[in-house]
Amino acid sequence: MRNRDLATSKLGRTDLTVTRLGFGAMEIRGSRIWNGRAVTEAQADRILNAVLDAGINFIDTSNDYGRSEEFIGRFISHRRSEFYIATKCGCKVVPRDENTDDTPHEWTRENLFRGLHESLSRLKTDYLDIIQLHNPSVEQCVEGELVDALKEMKQQGKVRWIGCSSTLPHITAYIEWGVFDTFQIPYSALERAHENVITKAAQSGAGIIDRGGVARGEPGVGLGGTDRWVKFEQAKLDELREEGENRTVFLLRFLLAHPDIHTTIVGTANPEHLDENISAAQRGPLAASIYAEAKRRLEAIGEKPETP
Repeated sequence: MRNRDLATSKLGRTDLTVTRLGFGAMEIRGSRIWNGRAVTEAQADRILNAVLDAGINFIDTSNDYGRSEEFIGRFISHRRSEFYIATKCGCKVVPRDENTDDTPHEWTRENLFRGLHESLSRLKTDYLDIIQLHNPSVEQCVEGELVDALKEMKQQGKVRWIGCSSTLPHITAYIEWGVFDTFQIPYSALERAHENVITKAAQSGAGIIDRGGVARGEPGVGLGGTDRWVKFEQAKLDELREEGENRTVFLLRFLLAHPDIHTTIVGTANPEHLDENISAAQRGPLAASIYAEAKRRLEAIGEKPETP
């Protein structure tokens, strides 16, 4: 039975109304890319359809996320009207014996369009809701005339909105340009550098997609890394958790309390973890007093926003 209780928000100046809990499809990339977990076709089928069955309507992927786009096209393209898809360009995958970097970037118009057409084919769709530059420097963006390429994609009707996955210091210039409809920005309670940048970007009218915001709950893996949990413990955030609320749920609710994050993409290939994320999202953001106290405690240990 489909769940319709997830909160939504308008993604900046786009016409997309997205669920505040989105799905990050990097977790179904397979083991070929960045030491990902092995994922069977049956697992990918199950998790992608479970995402849509839950009412989540925003899925983020990338041209270099292994089999992610392929799985989305194979297993849920027949449900295209139920979700928005955002992917990334500028990246490519090369044979492992050709380059030590499995997924290098090539900031040219030709490679951006190669990625676009490959993504459309894999995803089995004739348009993308959002295409995002995959974290180029400002210099690379200017030299490659990348914005012009994205605008051309939009003019051709193959892309509805253009965005950029970016970080400091480059994102400050991108915000000032005023050309990107969305920004994908890394942020969590345990890595707060971009907290104020998110607000600045949202004030410009751009839609904000948060990534990397929720730990996987596994020591030594991703945001579940030991160093990050040390911050959680040093700030004594366990004292602020509600009864029965685990750390991952607390982190997700912390994100939802940021007023300028429109959607946060959380990845998993495990249906049980997906259910946990959905339950956390349904509980809504942390209470204002708890949110303020959590930020105060984090700042006391030196975990605070950078100035844009």
